Amino acid sequence: NLHASGTAVLRLFRPTRGGKEALSVGPRVPARRYIIDMSYSSHFMDYKRTAMPSAMKKLVVTQLSPHFREAVRVQTVPVPTPGNEELLIRNRFVGINASDINYSAGRYDPTVKPPFDAGFEGIGEVVGLGLGASSDYTIGDTVAYFRNGAFAEYTIAPAKECIRVPLVKPEFLTLLVSGATAYIALKRLGDLTKGETVLVTAAAGGTGQFAVQFAKQAGCHVIGTCSTNEKAGFLKSIGCDRPINYKEENLGETLRKEYPKGIDVVYESIGGSILDVAVNCLAQKGRLIVIGFISGYQSASGIPAFKGATLPVKLLQNDYGEAMGKMMRMLAKGELACEVDCGDMAEEGRFSGLESVFRAVDYMYAGKNLGKVVVEVAPAAQGNSKL
Repeated sequence: NLHASGTAVLRLFRPTRGGKEALSVGPRVPARRYIIDMSYSSHFMDYKRTAMPSAMKKLVVTQLSPHFREAVRVQTVPVPTPGNEELLIRNRFVGINASDINYSAGRYDPTVKPPFDAGFEGIGEVVGLGLGASSDYTIGDTVAYFRNGAFAEYTIAPAKECIRVPLVKPEFLTLLVSGATAYIALKRLGDLTKGETVLVTAAAGGTGQFAVQFAKQAGCHVIGTCSTNEKAGFLKSIGCDRPINYKEENLGETLRKEYPKGIDVVYESIGGSILDVAVNCLAQKGRLIVIGFISGYQSASGIPAFKGATLPVKLLQNDYGEAMGKMMRMLAKGELACEVDCGDMAEEGRFSGLESVFRAVDYMYAGKNLGKVVVEVAPAAQGNSKL
């Protein structure tokens, strides 16, 4: 039938005892046509002939607390689907940072309320991606990323924020936060000059190891604090001129005796009495770079609540691309040591599986780590096995 306007009209009838009853009247609307690329769908769902699981585990902050075990719970949720410009990454390794405690305590942004995802950095394989992201990435690519929600078996990340890496090795993971913080802080704030004296606290830790190497490469005399002779030996191996085991030597007395003119630059991450010593030992026109207060993070009032990002996050907003590019080249040339601690020497063994993040956080806060603390979330994918 034709409507008065000339538009085709569709009339539907159903039989009745008295004849026919109209069901609906209205303009004929062309059926929606959906274009579905089934080959792309298959590409998205299949990696090395393996099936994507329907569910995954992730760590979620369910209550604000400076005690990680109290604040965080393991939850099982559906595996997310990436948006147009996003990647779905199967996490192989995730990094542990002192700031994980600050985040779970709600100290970074008091307006963010639980529940929210935990973890900042991960590395793994791309197992799904949006069509827009497929111009730069494909299934099976290996990438690293720095964003919230890393403590999960799978993580969604914007493609533009991911960093392509040649292999899924935890050494690359050490660069994302720990290495970049040291590189940018010393370059932008340290203003290092050849011949200056640089003190790095927690020098054998995740970021300290990089501060030692970058300061040494700048031609500085480097002092590094640590808590064991094993760590002191490691520091010597990466170029530290004067490791100081503060469990055996008095840090303040040693610095005053051996460096009477003071310290030109201090790279500090511990806080408390160590920070007091560092300030008192600064030379005239010395520079103090404070990138953390790990000694107070687990206390309710260790640091005051504040809005916005921490110093490392603010630093990482600038020059991050340059820092990562430089460090990746140095690593490829063998010019940068990236020590990783996966807990192989821990009492309960290697940090393997998402649940071991809890042990890894405890291990780091106990000061037992040598290098960057990393958790192996999942083993390498094998053919015909679930991702």
